[in-house]
Amino acid sequence: MNIPMKKPLLKSALIASLLGTLSSHAGDPPPTGTTIVPASESRLSGTLSLDFNSHFISYGADVWADGDRFSEPAFNPSLELTWALTDSLSFSLGTWWDVNSKAGSNSSPIGGRIQEIDVWYGLSYAVGDFTVGLVYNQWFYGSETEDTVDLSLSYDTFLSPSLTIHHRFDPGASGGDNGTVLVLGLGYDIEAGPVTISFPFNLAYFASDDFHGGDSGLGYGSIGVSASVPLSFIDESFGEWSLNAGLTYYVTDQDVIPGNIEGDFFTANIGVSCSF
Repeated sequence: MNIPMKKPLLKSALIASLLGTLSSHAGDPPPTGTTIVPASESRLSGTLSLDFNSHFISYGADVWADGDRFSEPAFNPSLELTWALTDSLSFSLGTWWDVNSKAGSNSSPIGGRIQEIDVWYGLSYAVGDFTVGLVYNQWFYGSETEDTVDLSLSYDTFLSPSLTIHHRFDPGASGGDNGTVLVLGLGYDIEAGPVTISFPFNLAYFASDDFHGGDSGLGYGSIGVSASVPLSFIDESFGEWSLNAGLTYYVTDQDVIPGNIEGDFFTANIGVSCSF
């Protein structure tokens, strides 16, 4: 889904600065990954997330025009199930919901405060430390469906580099055109006792004009910090629960994403997740 900024040179400089000063994924593309499950474990695994987010960011677009506001967090539950078809090949099925009253009323085309329901289906294949994934997404909102496909490439090494090629072939109610976005992802994790601290970074290039109603080019960069701590008081027979929280800073370009009310802004999230 999607949504005035002068100073394009300043925006480009800030994005370059973020890349140049990074010492360490998350965040920008919707959750479309799959997990390879060792043969010694169950062939079926899953993750349930119950998150509250200050903003809904879709490939750099501040969907609900929150800007600098943190006053109306949205509830974004998600569930992904993964089947290990072989030791290297997995199939995933997932859904993500956007529940809020930011549209100005308690009703939506879907019903009540449910503004959007996303569904995805994906395959992932691992060869050593290299993983390739292909995911088909259907995003239901505004009485229409936005259809996209993601091709992702990742390598399990220092900074966990990844590349996601996101292609929209049906714009639905997005207000933009079909097109392609390339997202470079990097990340670094630190273990501090039971707490895992992560530093995700993303840089996105829009290969097509009018994806968000603007030009092609370098669209946004984001860098964040998040922490996860296990909820060890919950019996493992109910799954592995954890408490998660994070803060992300976005720098966007007005010429590429003209609908954002702020060019630079922070987003925040907090929630719990269960792996099983």
